[in-house]
Amino acid sequence: MLMNQSRPFDYRLRRLNDKPAQTGDYVLYWMQQSQRAETNHALAYAIEQANALRLPVVVVFGLTADYPEANRRHYGFMLEGLRETQQTLARQRIPMQIRLSAPSEAALDLGARASLIVCDRGYLRHQVAWRQEVAHLAACAVMQVESDLVVPVETASDKQEYAARTIRPKLRRRLEDFLIDLPARKPQVSGLAQFSGGENIDQLDPLLRRLGVDSSVPAVSWLFKGGTTVAKTRFARFLKTSLQQYDRHSNQPQTDDISHMSPYLHFGQISPLYLALQVSRVDHGAARDAYIEQLVARRELAFNYVHFQPNYDQLTSLPGWALNTLDAHRHDLRDPLYTSDQLAQSRTHDPYWNAAMDEMRHTGFMHNYMRMYWAKKILQWSAGPEEAFETTLYLNNRYFLDGRDPNSYVGVAWNYGLHDRAWKERPVFGKIRYMAAAGLRRKCDIEGYIRKVAQRIKHLRD
Repeated sequence: MLMNQSRPFDYRLRRLNDKPAQTGDYVLYWMQQSQRAETNHALAYAIEQANALRLPVVVVFGLTADYPEANRRHYGFMLEGLRETQQTLARQRIPMQIRLSAPSEAALDLGARASLIVCDRGYLRHQVAWRQEVAHLAACAVMQVESDLVVPVETASDKQEYAARTIRPKLRRRLEDFLIDLPARKPQVSGLAQFSGGENIDQLDPLLRRLGVDSSVPAVSWLFKGGTTVAKTRFARFLKTSLQQYDRHSNQPQTDDISHMSPYLHFGQISPLYLALQVSRVDHGAARDAYIEQLVARRELAFNYVHFQPNYDQLTSLPGWALNTLDAHRHDLRDPLYTSDQLAQSRTHDPYWNAAMDEMRHTGFMHNYMRMYWAKKILQWSAGPEEAFETTLYLNNRYFLDGRDPNSYVGVAWNYGLHDRAWKERPVFGKIRYMAAAGLRRKCDIEGYIRKVAQRIKHLRD
């Protein structure tokens, strides 16, 4: 029988089916979202259960060639991280097999010999469907362990929250309960000698060619290399050199006083708990609180939305007031109008917007303050709100390393009124919050931002 859950797994553990653990050769950790070998509650739980059953732990990752909207940029970054994770697990005597198949198929195939299947948690509809399929078809118990939020989503709230101000006090009440480090667990039985196979990911290009991945969006390893070690190194540098200015520079895109952790969080290469604990130990009060606000309150508000809102990627999911005001102004004059291709190639009259799009296309990243301006202008330059929303989401998911996750979907929808309030009415936008080029010039060194982007692209070309 399964061992009783211990405190680190309180509120994180969920049984996905009613089947018991069975006699098997190993405990299988089906890794999909939490793509790391440390501060990983799902992995820790799998090791704990394996030790209790005197079995080895085996890890499997299902590498599908048709992940929604993913391309060479996303796959390359992910595989760099998975390669490090595989190597780290091997040093812990845990074999990790990369299977070229649908994730659910990989889990079920290796799960046939497992005493227990442990999985991490995903929130997008296809991620939920994978886990439901495995839970339904597996012969043994399937246990899901949340490891990519500081406060588990149902613990924070039992409903879709209206805004950051409504979820923030709920998170604050529970935060200290979850700001607890997760000690590393060591497997007592090695699985290396008896288990091998899967794809070789030492050389990524041959594998990517076999996958037939869309290569029209190039990798950005020159700026963002995947993996837990790189993430931790970048974050340590941020704590040392930039955190103390974080609260003052969050709306200053010409600076780089941000952590750049969103790509690593997206692929589960670093734990938000690890980041929160590291920040909480630094004595920069206002800056520390500002970072925790983004990492916990804002990010977990996004997961709350995707969890409770089934149409999280559609314009129709916006609050009624936003839909009504967009509809009321859908026939307003829009001049100029740009096509999706013109926008993707930075061919607009606005040098600030073009610089933001250049940064996005060439680096896979954009300062958060410019992301807001970037999306607002797409609404202004599109024939209607539906086309604008579709274009914003398309470009967001195609070029950003951190696109296609809850934080990203909500980041797009916020620009159309989600988690916001009604503002002064104006053409095209109605009561949706507006941003103007004059505001950029007034509030930040926007010319400095243009120079920063140009220098970064020049470095790429050189």
